[in-house]
Amino acid sequence: MEILGIDIGGSGIKGAIVDTTAGKIISDRFRIDTPQPSTPSEVAKVIKEIVNHFNWVDDVGCAFPTVVNRGKAMYSSNLDKSWKGVQIDDLFSEYCDDLKFTVINDADAAGIAEMRYGAGRNKSGLVMTITIGTGLGSGVFYNGELIPNFELGRMFGKNGKVIERYSADSARKRKNLSYSAWGKRLNFFLQHIERVFSPDYIILGGGVSKKIHLYRKKIKIETPYSVSEKLNNAGIIGAAVNAALRHK
Repeated sequence: MEILGIDIGGSGIKGAIVDTTAGKIISDRFRIDTPQPSTPSEVAKVIKEIVNHFNWVDDVGCAFPTVVNRGKAMYSSNLDKSWKGVQIDDLFSEYCDDLKFTVINDADAAGIAEMRYGAGRNKSGLVMTITIGTGLGSGVFYNGELIPNFELGRMFGKNGKVIERYSADSARKRKNLSYSAWGKRLNFFLQHIERVFSPDYIILGGGVSKKIHLYRKKIKIETPYSVSEKLNNAGIIGAAVNAALRHK
């Protein structure tokens, strides 16, 4: 089955056509910067632009960066505050000529891609996919079953502040940190979730995961971990696969 997958992030919105049976992208990947301000209407315009780029007239799977309950944004997270309470699927459908949208949390989408087609294949127990970007997303699975909408990046860390403000890749860019210095911050986060949840396996994803050779020595957790096999395409693939699964 072929489905258009779209991954909405704090800095960019990416789309591609996905073969959901093979779990791979079969088109070019089209990216547009996330509009500022990232209001619902402005983001919806970008979604329409991506749909039009692919001349797409079928169903769409969408990964969205906050808690999603039955297509509704429960919080705004790293997007504009006006997103809270918006029915995302209906909004995008309205802007895109009534196409059907299936929406899921972005880290959950990335986790689906990894568990079915990537680094999480055949992994049992408590497996966490951590997406590292503007925020810190987390897709959590137990014996292969998704436990949706974990927001581990929203836990409190140093000085009582939200931990992703300290440990996400956006913090590295904001503070102009070396990868080595920032790696210590990421390790602080990983040790925190290791102590609280005792996961059996951790998968590090997001664009910065492909540069792990620059900070691997700073990761000092006991939990076995690996880098995402789908890297920054995991959200696109997982969003499309989730839409396909919902259609069964």
